[in-house]
Amino acid sequence: MEYLSNADFWIGLVKIVWINIILSGDNAVVIALAARSLPAQQQRKAVMFGSGAAVVLRIVLTVVAAKLLELSFLQIVGGCLLLWIGYQLLTGEEEDDGASKSAGGMFAAIRTILIADLVMSLDNVIAVAATAQGNMVLLVLGLAISIPLVIFGSTLMIKLMERFPVIVTLGAALIGWVGGETIVNDNLLHDYAMGHPWLHYIAAIAGAVLVVMVGKLMQSRGEPRQA
Repeated sequence: MEYLSNADFWIGLVKIVWINIILSGDNAVVIALAARSLPAQQQRKAVMFGSGAAVVLRIVLTVVAAKLLELSFLQIVGGCLLLWIGYQLLTGEEEDDGASKSAGGMFAAIRTILIADLVMSLDNVIAVAATAQGNMVLLVLGLAISIPLVIFGSTLMIKLMERFPVIVTLGAALIGWVGGETIVNDNLLHDYAMGHPWLHYIAAIAGAVLVVMVGKLMQSRGEPRQA
């Protein structure tokens, strides 16, 4: 317990919490999008379980993230997965009808949260791991403190989405943006992307536009059927 009296420990803890506040914005959007269609009671459960499990997953991921990022095609696959998740969240295809919507919908929301957080955290955990400098107590404590921050952000986003539906579209576009960034950050494309810095922004914009355009197109096709 000597580290509790060490100023470097507390400085590192503050840094990790601050990094998580900055980097958890897009994760809060994903959680809110995934849970927004659930009943109020299950919204709270999905947000709590999804956020807690995502942070635990992020701790495990931190240990192996550096090695994972060296693998070619991993971020390409992950980026494509994010584009698909953004499309599903925008069109609401994860929703079920009737009684199956309750339990099944909550587990589907938690699954979506975990998958999206896994992909979106590949780069983020590098910054956290570097700040922790191998101190697992600092790492676990810092990420654990971030759980209520993510839960609060997700709960706030759900309420805003109910009041301003356009935020759902913006949230899906954000996921598409991150998906495009993730693809171009893959080790396979690293050298080319470094020589063409504009590619990073083009890929991000293309990902956001693709998710919104395809999602809106499928929504417009689905509306006449429902009518």
